[in-house]
Amino acid sequence: MLHPQQAAEVARQFDLGGGAVLTGPVAAGRLGDIWRLTTDRGDFAVKDARYPIDPDEVAADAAYQDHVRGHGVPMPAVVRAPGGDALVHLGSGPVRVYVWVDVSAPDRRLDPGAVGALVAEIHRVTVPAGFPVDPWYVTPVGEPAWRELVTRLRAARAPFADRLEAILPDVLAAEALLVETEPVQVCHRDLWADNILRTPGDGLMVMDWENSGPADPAGELGVVLFEFGRGDPVRMCELFASYVAAGGPARLSAPGDLTMLIATTSHIAQTGCHRWLAASTDDERTDNEGWVSEFLDEPVTVDTVEAILDSVH
Repeated sequence: MLHPQQAAEVARQFDLGGGAVLTGPVAAGRLGDIWRLTTDRGDFAVKDARYPIDPDEVAADAAYQDHVRGHGVPMPAVVRAPGGDALVHLGSGPVRVYVWVDVSAPDRRLDPGAVGALVAEIHRVTVPAGFPVDPWYVTPVGEPAWRELVTRLRAARAPFADRLEAILPDVLAAEALLVETEPVQVCHRDLWADNILRTPGDGLMVMDWENSGPADPAGELGVVLFEFGRGDPVRMCELFASYVAAGGPARLSAPGDLTMLIATTSHIAQTGCHRWLAASTDDERTDNEGWVSEFLDEPVTVDTVEAILDSVH
């Protein structure tokens, strides 16, 4: 984890000027924290990571970010070290830097038309995928793993174990809809409300591109329809109509087109459960319980899939 005393070192490594002050963390994610670095050249977002990072993957996603941003998609600019690297290893671990952008808190009630047009803008930037889709986005958790997890949660007296077991039939029915997904192009792959945010001028900004990789834009569109449609057929229809009008290439025609949504939400919930079991403090357990509760409060079921498909036809 970074420390405020490392401000000058971060600024030196990325050649960001003098008078460096590091504040934070100002935000925390599942994979790391975000700090605000202020120097005589401006403000920057510094991301430290809790896990090892593959430099080749960083180089690939940074290049993709530059390419997409070059096509006008509103997003923070990648900051590179003088040698061109987007990743620098400090004593505390790997660090990445972006130009600072002021944004509002996550809001699933953003104007669906604006969201649809923005996602279309992203999908119109076609970068071929060079390898298969990651299993996180296409494979089920599966009944044996779910059942084992419920047993462990019960033994540990997890407060949400009963709720998880109660919805398992619906979750498994949705997982039965999963299909193999072709790596059509590189996509953001994390377009939840945390990463499409309003700016002070009432525009939109797309954050956190580090998970970008091979996917089918149709699957990503399904995630966006779920997240920002909020189960409202009118909102989903407006979002999709705006996406199409703005030249978005994806279309949804069958339940399997929602594979990314189904697989991702299942894996997120599974990971939250594992982290709850591994937690050593009440704060950690509360944090992960909240993560699982999001899934339990709004599970992706066959009815969810059918409602999304109905809204786009």
